[in-house]
Amino acid sequence: MGHPRRRARFLMVAVLFVFSLLAAQMFRIQGIDAATVSQQAYESRVARVTTPAARGSIVSDDGTPLAVTVERRNVTADATATAQYGNDNGKRTDAALQQAAQKIAPIVQADPSALFATLAKANAANNQFVYLVKDISPAQWKQINALGIPGIYSETVMKREYPQGTSVAPLVGWVNADGVGSGGVEAMENSQLNGTPGVHIFERDAFGQPIATGESKDTPAKAGESVKLTIDNDLQWYASNAIAAEVKKYNADDGSVVVLDLNGHIKAAASYPSFDNNNIGSAKGNLNSLPFTLAYEPGSTSKLVTFSALLQEGKTTPASQFTVPNRLQRAGKTLKDSHDHATLSLTSAGVIAESSNIGTVLAGEQMDPATLYSYMQKFGYGTSTGVGFPGESGGLLKNYAQWDDAQRYTVLYGQGLSTTLLQQASVAQTIANKGMRTPLSLIAGTSTDGQTWTAPQDSRTPTRVISDQVAQQMTTMMEGVVDDKNGTAPGAKVAGYNVAGKTGTADRYSVVAHGYSGHIASFIGFAPADNPQYIVAVMVDNPKSGSIFGGDIAAPVFSQIIGYALHRGGTPLDTTKPTLFPTTWDHKTENDSAN
Repeated sequence: MGHPRRRARFLMVAVLFVFSLLAAQMFRIQGIDAATVSQQAYESRVARVTTPAARGSIVSDDGTPLAVTVERRNVTADATATAQYGNDNGKRTDAALQQAAQKIAPIVQADPSALFATLAKANAANNQFVYLVKDISPAQWKQINALGIPGIYSETVMKREYPQGTSVAPLVGWVNADGVGSGGVEAMENSQLNGTPGVHIFERDAFGQPIATGESKDTPAKAGESVKLTIDNDLQWYASNAIAAEVKKYNADDGSVVVLDLNGHIKAAASYPSFDNNNIGSAKGNLNSLPFTLAYEPGSTSKLVTFSALLQEGKTTPASQFTVPNRLQRAGKTLKDSHDHATLSLTSAGVIAESSNIGTVLAGEQMDPATLYSYMQKFGYGTSTGVGFPGESGGLLKNYAQWDDAQRYTVLYGQGLSTTLLQQASVAQTIANKGMRTPLSLIAGTSTDGQTWTAPQDSRTPTRVISDQVAQQMTTMMEGVVDDKNGTAPGAKVAGYNVAGKTGTADRYSVVAHGYSGHIASFIGFAPADNPQYIVAVMVDNPKSGSIFGGDIAAPVFSQIIGYALHRGGTPLDTTKPTLFPTTWDHKTENDSAN
């Protein structure tokens, strides 16, 4: 009897111990940990969805959209929930998935069988997340959501679109998969364009659907600022097409155009080849905006710097006389012009008009290298323009103390140094602006509402490089390039307007060839000469068919673009022809005068 009684007491004690544990746990749940358990239950039914912020727009000077953000939706599915669609018993069936696919397909113009296949595969794998349809409009999602199909959700995405396409793509740039600016203005102004994401918090049921009476809280996303450029969209489009046609015509590697106004605002910056930034994955080759990033040896357009310095320093006048042989020996190097010729009697104006390398050396060697170097710096050589464009090059200008014996002469006509097309445009702008070098600008302002624009702060200030008088003399000499009978750029003429400009035909340095290979054809200038409205610079890189000369290749593109700009802007026609400086002098007359 004793043994059974002991066993009964033991069992009773054990049962009481278990009940005590259960009671303690119930007390803990209902009392001590009630708040924690309640919070855990709440968290299990609460969803947090990040709401992406709209990236600010990029627009041209008149508000034309260049880059915009549009809201799109991706449709996702918890196929295990969708498989219960219409089934009161909670069973998962293919019939439910087929029904869902049939209802969604017409809204998104998709094949119902393809949607069903996606859902069925996910359901079989117990996959609670799969992309069903990507990149639909908010209106389409609204129709889908109204169907009330369990397990069907949307994911808001912000898609970047570029309405102007290839004409402005290298300049505007693009964003990467994370929506971060990765080139052009998109990268340059990324901090302004970026917004702040929001958060949507809501309670959901067992199927993941929002509970109508549940808690819901929103922290709205804050859109980024919009950026207005100084770019004239129509002029950009015209310039882009003009340079593309010329590159193709002469089978060149690439080409660039810059258009400025007198205030230094960049009105166009086009380059070819281009790409479609709406489909950056298919882009090939160089994605840079070449007017900013490509440094090249400018050749004869740089003679404008040399003669501006000579005139300013009183070393020459437009009428100074030079006897220009067919060849010239300097520093053990034989210098020559672009073509063979008899000995010429040229004035300074004639040297510029005919673009004589030898004449430039004869004039330029009157000035010491340190002085020439200082003027090159004043005109902006060797440093970037300060626009702030990603990857902008400042070119290459060695200190004069590092010039070798030959370079001391070749830099006079633009070989042995490098600049960008933007820097060359700035040289012409300085002369057009009566000797004042105005800082160039690309950003006109930023705005939070697209209505009121705030101009960027800019500590740069205009600087005087040459006097008003010297600038006027240079302008007249540049008119001779276009209008003198021996000028190198009759193709730069624009009907009804006097044009000032300078050709360039440079030997091209090739990194691949480790030396000079091919040529650079260029032209820089402005019009009307006496009242400049636009400055245009054109460069064609390595033309391989037909001519190689800037007067043949680049000058006509200049004429097309600046002519379009002047006529479109209603610029009054010039009523008089330019009065040019004499470009030649007569040995016989000089000898008679001496006698």
